[in-house]
Amino acid sequence: MSTTLLNNGLRIPSVGLGVYKASPEDCYKTVLAALQAGYRHIDTAAVYRNEADVGRAIKESGVPRSEIWVTTKLHVGDMRNTTAAFNKSLELLQLDYVDLYLIHAPIRGRRLQSWKEMEVLYKAGKAKAIGVSNFNVEHLEELLANSTVVPAINQIELNPFLQHVDITEFCKAKGIVVQAYSPLTKARKLDDPTLVEVSKSLNKTPAQVLIKWGLQKGFVSLPKTVNPKRLVENISVFDWTIPAQDMQKLDTLECNFVTEWDPTQWGSKNETWGQWALEKVIHTFVA
Repeated sequence: MSTTLLNNGLRIPSVGLGVYKASPEDCYKTVLAALQAGYRHIDTAAVYRNEADVGRAIKESGVPRSEIWVTTKLHVGDMRNTTAAFNKSLELLQLDYVDLYLIHAPIRGRRLQSWKEMEVLYKAGKAKAIGVSNFNVEHLEELLANSTVVPAINQIELNPFLQHVDITEFCKAKGIVVQAYSPLTKARKLDDPTLVEVSKSLNKTPAQVLIKWGLQKGFVSLPKTVNPKRLVENISVFDWTIPAQDMQKLDTLECNFVTEWDPTQWGSKNETWGQWALEKVIHTFVA
């Protein structure tokens, strides 16, 4: 398993398993299977409501805790008491620390206070790294101007069909690693003609090509599957390379194909829009 260097000196496995919307039983079985298949990076969140299942699988896997990178995220509904929310996640995960703790969304009026509490958790060693998710450049600029710890990660939806070049370039300049969630486009673009052409030329699956595209860009990739065969396929991406001409073909696929969350549309400077968006997000996450 390849790793990516973070700005605090830690190395994160470059491919992890995402468990968004995995049912409790599917989550448990898939995490256990993933760890047995060689995964060492699991990405969950309080809002997924499967932290306990991730923790149970880790405990029963037989893999030493020190070898597993565990990420979880702060629920937007819990941002008024970040420390308590973090401790609850630790309890559910049955862990003494997490490797990465993220603010799940840039909620106006809450994100800076949450970050200050996360800095305390980081300095106490309870979270080995801290970062953010779904932040755009404006959100990151605000955070950097009001913090003592630079985020290690910004996790955003990212793939050749949604490249967010402005965000990824800003993160690169500031030493923030970009993590790609939904790198497989939720399977909605796996039959794209250009992607299929490239995958056939390399004798790889379209999913493998999408993951590899992100790795060659320097991103950490978080593909999700509950299929045992695809679990193995998704980490079989380290002993081959996409040629430069094919990377260029994949780069032309940009079409702003958002399936989950578009941070560039978050109304940072408009309080009315921000409040409406906050209510919409909380409703979506809590429902």
